[in-house]
Amino acid sequence: MKKYNSIYFIGIGGISMSGLAELMLERGIKVIGSDRNTNSFIEKLIKNGAKIYIGHAASNIEKVDLVVYTAAISQDNVELLEAKHLNIPAFERSEFLGMVMEDYRYNICIAGTHGKTTTTSMISSIFIKDEKNPTIMVGGELDLISGNMKIGSSDYLIAEACEYKDSFLKFHPYLAVITNIESDHLDYFKDIDQILSSFNDFASLIPEDGCLVINAEDLNSRKLIKNFPGNLITFGLKSGDVHANNITFNDLGFSNFDVIYKEDSYVNISLDVVGYHNILNSLAAIAASIFFNIDKLSVVQGLKQFKLPHRRFECIGEINGIKVLDDYSHHPTEISALISSLKNTKSNEIYMVFQPHTYTRTKALYDDFCKCFSGLDNLHLMITDIYAAREKDPGDISSKMLSDSIKKEGLDCLYIKDFKDIVQFISKKSKKNDLFITVGAGDVNKIGEMFLKDAIDK
Repeated sequence: MKKYNSIYFIGIGGISMSGLAELMLERGIKVIGSDRNTNSFIEKLIKNGAKIYIGHAASNIEKVDLVVYTAAISQDNVELLEAKHLNIPAFERSEFLGMVMEDYRYNICIAGTHGKTTTTSMISSIFIKDEKNPTIMVGGELDLISGNMKIGSSDYLIAEACEYKDSFLKFHPYLAVITNIESDHLDYFKDIDQILSSFNDFASLIPEDGCLVINAEDLNSRKLIKNFPGNLITFGLKSGDVHANNITFNDLGFSNFDVIYKEDSYVNISLDVVGYHNILNSLAAIAASIFFNIDKLSVVQGLKQFKLPHRRFECIGEINGIKVLDDYSHHPTEISALISSLKNTKSNEIYMVFQPHTYTRTKALYDDFCKCFSGLDNLHLMITDIYAAREKDPGDISSKMLSDSIKKEGLDCLYIKDFKDIVQFISKKSKKNDLFITVGAGDVNKIGEMFLKDAIDK
C-alpha cells in the first residue's frame, strides 16, 4: 500500500467503500471519488479532506495511482473505462480490501448469510473493551465507533466478509467466523452447492495457526466442519464447543444466559438486545474471543454495553404512543427471526411494511417469503414494490403477486405501492400502544421517518 499516493474511488458513498476511503485519508493518501448521490458518509469524507464528485463522468478521472470500484459498478462505467484508457490500475473493492488486510497480522473476518453485521459489531465491542484497539470495518452504522469505521493502531482488523461474487475469497482471514450458510445472492450463485463450495474455499484461506469459528447447529455449516483440518471452535444455542444454558428473557425481551465452553461454565451474559438469533450471534463472538484469550470480564462488559447497529431492530421514534421501528431483514430466515423477536414485545397491533430486495431473491425464495411472516395474530402486513438495487425488472415477479400469495396463507396483507399512501393508511389505523415497523434492505426506512414527520406536522 505504501506505493500509492492518490486513489480514486468509484461509488465512494457505499458503506464499505467509504470506510476504505476514510482509512486511506488517515494514512495520508489523497482521496478522490464519485457517486450518484450524496450521503452522510460522503459529507464526512469531504470534511476530512476528500474530493468527491456527484455523478460519474470521464472528466472526473485525474492522474491517480489507483482506481477502486464497487462490485455494483458495471464494466462500461465511463470512469472505469477512462481509467483503463489512461492505463491506471483498477481493483474491485474486495481486491483492494484484501490488499489492505496484508498490513495486519490478525484479520478477523465474519462471514455467513445472516448476522454478519451484528456479530462483527459484537466482536468489535468486546475487543474495544479489552483495549485491543482494533481497526474495524462494519457493514452498518455503529454508535460505539460513531459510524462504520474505526481506525486502530494494533495488528487486529475486524471486518465483514461478504460472499457475493466471491468477494471474501480475496481476503486474508486469520480467524474466520461463519454464522450460517443458506441460499442467497442467486443472481450470482447457481445453487446452494456453489455457495457451499465458495464458503469451503473461504475457510481454506485460514492459516495453520489461525481458527475457524462455525455454527454447529447449521446444517450447511456442518458440512464444512467435516473437512476443516485446522483449529476449530463450534458454537450453537444448545450444542457446540460454546453454547448457552439457562436462557431467560426479561419484560423487554432482553436475554440472560450462562455460557458453557467445552462442558465447563464460562461466564454469565446479559444482552440488551432481543431474540434467540442475537444470543447465537453473541456465542459466535464469544468463541472468537476465547481463541484470542480475551479477558472474561471484557467479554461480559463488551456484550452488556453492545447496542445493535442502525437499521437492526432500531427504534427510530415514538409518537402518540405508537413505537416506530426499522429492521434490515431481507431474507426469509431473517424475517422469521424478526417475527420471533416481535412475539416478546408488548403491543396491541403490529403494522409491518416489507420491501422485498432484488427480483432474483424474491423469485428464488418466493415460497419461503410467503410463509415467513406467520406466527403473529396481531400482525397487519403491507408489501411495497421490490427494491431493484443492481437489477432490472424481468417482468415475471412483483410485490402484488407476493402480497396475493401471502393472503392465501391466511395473513392480513395488502399491496401498497406509494410510500405516502402507506403513511396515510398507518396514520388512520394505528392507535396508542401499537407498533409500526419497516422491514427491508432498501429505502423502506424512509416510510417510518415520513410517518413520524407527518404526525408531528399534524
